[in-house]
Amino acid sequence: MEIENMYQSMGISKEVYNFGKEILEGLKERFEKIDEVAEYNQMKVLNAMQECKVSDVHFAATTGYGYNDLGRDTLEEVYAKVFHTEDAIVRPQLVSGTHALAVALSSQLRPGDELLSPVGKPYDTLEEVIGIRESVGSLAEYGIKYRQVDLLEDGSFDWENIRKAINEKTKMVTIQRSKGYQTRPTLSVARIAELIKFVKEIKPDVICMVDNCYGEFVETIEPTDVGADMCVGSLIKNPGGGLAPIGGYIVGRKDCIERAAARLTSPGLGKEVGASLGVISSFYQGFFLAPTVTAGALKGAIFAANVYEKLGFAVVPNGTESRHDIIQTVTLGTPEGVIEFCKGIQAAAPVDSYVVPEPWAMPGYDSDVIMAAGAFVQGSSIELSADAPIKPPYAVYFQGGLTWNHAKFGILMSLQKLVEAKIVTL
Repeated sequence: MEIENMYQSMGISKEVYNFGKEILEGLKERFEKIDEVAEYNQMKVLNAMQECKVSDVHFAATTGYGYNDLGRDTLEEVYAKVFHTEDAIVRPQLVSGTHALAVALSSQLRPGDELLSPVGKPYDTLEEVIGIRESVGSLAEYGIKYRQVDLLEDGSFDWENIRKAINEKTKMVTIQRSKGYQTRPTLSVARIAELIKFVKEIKPDVICMVDNCYGEFVETIEPTDVGADMCVGSLIKNPGGGLAPIGGYIVGRKDCIERAAARLTSPGLGKEVGASLGVISSFYQGFFLAPTVTAGALKGAIFAANVYEKLGFAVVPNGTESRHDIIQTVTLGTPEGVIEFCKGIQAAAPVDSYVVPEPWAMPGYDSDVIMAAGAFVQGSSIELSADAPIKPPYAVYFQGGLTWNHAKFGILMSLQKLVEAKIVTL
């Protein structure tokens, strides 16, 4: 009763609390399996840090050019070991996941080359990087063509049209693991392996890059374990463990990483420069915590799926499907439903809980977007957060939670707001 009283004192009604409690009774076995995956990944990261002989000397800040930055270079060795790749770039100079992807794409592609997405439309912010939507500095401005093969209605790959789309100019294939602002299934590492194998059989020298955002440490293997030449992500998502204040990573083949480094800094300089500026210890510690933090976020996503599925809303993935990223989609069907859900997530935050989120014309998106995130790190979506484009089908995308307990509270608060607005009846 003491914990129930605490929830009530923080705005969760007895009715909402009991509804959530009933849902949780059926998730104990599933949560145990998530903990097993987290334990395996924790040992994987720990083993890499031990093999690389990480020491407190590696936490020292560097400035200026950052020559001979032992902490930076060793961290990149750790990432390469964890992802089982030849090399890695892990830098605060990669300011976001979109920036890391832009560097990875532009470093490998040359005028006249073609980029193929065999998994449909990429995430909104990449549309301007590629040039699907006109933007200054896009790949299209450099004469790089883009082809896209949509997934079939059931979410499966369109093998026939993928085969047709690959030609002598196809230099690179980009595979987005997570769903972005779509309601398609997230791709498992096994499905990514199947796709890469198919592409490589048609054209062995094509570079396969995976946008791994939101997928790290959800499974015991990563896309680079199954043939991806490059894997890219953001440190303010899963691998930063909630501690990294900025940053991104690119892991993969040595020649791919060399080209990416030349694009990030300058030809001739590559990985040799780039000061760590005092954030390096948070990169190490965040990566160490990442498997456990990701597990908590994953539990929150599964809890949300089961809560809203029971209330009759369409959810992707559903309450019982296997999980391959930390994002939970809930289609609420109305702008009001989306807004109230996000109000609940904001009200549950440790930072700016008193702020009321509103839709706005956010740069990089083609519609108004509402974002709820009372985070310690601005925009960190490994922290409890939710966002949605204000357009049909009015689906909200929930993710994060540095701890499972906080994720649980956020979901209950989102439901509380919907109940109070009479959008949901328990």
